[in-house]
Amino acid sequence: MKGVSVRKIKKICVFCGANSGKDVAFVNAAFHLGEVLGKRKIDLVYGGGKLGLMGCVSTAVAQHERQVLGIIPSAFTINNLVGETCGKEIKVATMQERLVMMMELSDAFIALPGGFGTLEELFQMISWAQLNIHNKPIGVLNINGFFNGLLSFVDHAVKQEFITPRARKILISATTADELVDKLQAFRFESDPALSKLKWSPSSSQKEKLDLTLHL
Repeated sequence: MKGVSVRKIKKICVFCGANSGKDVAFVNAAFHLGEVLGKRKIDLVYGGGKLGLMGCVSTAVAQHERQVLGIIPSAFTINNLVGETCGKEIKVATMQERLVMMMELSDAFIALPGGFGTLEELFQMISWAQLNIHNKPIGVLNINGFFNGLLSFVDHAVKQEFITPRARKILISATTADELVDKLQAFRFESDPALSKLKWSPSSSQKEKLDLTLHL
């Protein structure tokens, strides 16, 4: 990445499915992402447990002797519902508390294939970036075109003027782990002039109770 200033990324939060998916390529890509993070000396933050793609990426990072932190709602730990977390575990009371902690402890975010939970986490982080709550890079690893439909929908929303071209730049995509991490490191946040005037603080009750109707 000659000529491009590189953002220092020490911890990446990965959102992904607690299932492995139909295509074995998803499992292979999750393991490979973990290997890439490990080789680049990047630690992992994730949702805890060892199920599905979550277990694949966390196991691979741990095998490369990098730190793994699972942030998991206490409800999921009852009866060993999601399996043992690969690394350190922090238990929280709510899903919202989990996501806030993920945001605060990570330098960037990657989404692998997953379901509604993965999509919720991805778009929550995008929305919070748009609202100037954070300025950290966010990307999807588009394995075998899994996110093609989603990316097309986002571009459609831009054309229909519900998402601004500036906001569209928040969501990065790539087809390989190395390319995606490179793009995250090169990312430069462009704040919306109007939304940049919003002030959020960790102690603000407004931050903890965001009005979801603001998520443009």
